[in-house]
Amino acid sequence: MSRLTTYLSFVRFSHSVFALPFALTGALLATREHAVTWAQIGWIVLAMVAARSAAMGFNRLVDARFDALNPRTAMRELPRGAMSQREATLFVIVSSAAFVLVSWQINRLCGLLSPVALAIVFWYSLAKRYTSYTQAFLGLAMAVAPVGGWLAAGGGVGWEPWLLGLAIGLWVGGFDVLYACQDLEFDRAQGLRSIPVRFGVTRSLLISRLMHVGTVGCMLALAWAVPLGGIYLAGVGIVAVLLVYEQSLVSATDLSQVKRAFDMNGYVGIVYFLVTALAVYVG
Repeated sequence: MSRLTTYLSFVRFSHSVFALPFALTGALLATREHAVTWAQIGWIVLAMVAARSAAMGFNRLVDARFDALNPRTAMRELPRGAMSQREATLFVIVSSAAFVLVSWQINRLCGLLSPVALAIVFWYSLAKRYTSYTQAFLGLAMAVAPVGGWLAAGGGVGWEPWLLGLAIGLWVGGFDVLYACQDLEFDRAQGLRSIPVRFGVTRSLLISRLMHVGTVGCMLALAWAVPLGGIYLAGVGIVAVLLVYEQSLVSATDLSQVKRAFDMNGYVGIVYFLVTALAVYVG
């Protein structure tokens, strides 16, 4: 049981609530035209968990040296020796293989695209070495979730997955900018790149807020593309309130509540999925 706890902590399994609801929302919207079985939903959940586990494991592997030097991350599993490099490497390989195999179980298109999805989510972990727009690439990696859910459920050509993908990309990028602000000095010292490193805390907070405004805008645009009704609009209103509160916790002169602001995002995805599900089935 202790090893299981270590592995779950290694990939921050509880943070699956960020992307998984959006993958399910993508699948949910596809059910308006295509019936989806419980087996398909199960495969989608397994694919999401496997892909995210592979991505997080890869991130921990390639960042192990930096994590050991950063006081905020020095107690992660690899730096403190709770897991070996060999274990972590094997974990990433198994998770990646599981994602590819599960994707083929869903349908041929998902199977063919699975290596592309892995390449996108792995790139984020390396981006900070090459570009200042690291947080945008995390947004791109997470945007794969609703598009994947849509394709897995048999969705065809439509605005839905792209608006959802843009919404989650802006949302995740926005809160990752907040999170990166706390490592500004460390990243500068180590030659790592990020939006806060390039623009400073004050302008980065503005960028984050504009990204979250864009998130709400994309969610509202989905209501234009798909007639989801008042229930959905009320849900978007709740999401907007959560994001405003999240942003209010952080300022250029006080970053002490960054972790609390980050944890707020767990509610955003869950609320959005539940309200969208209600809107679809009531409608």
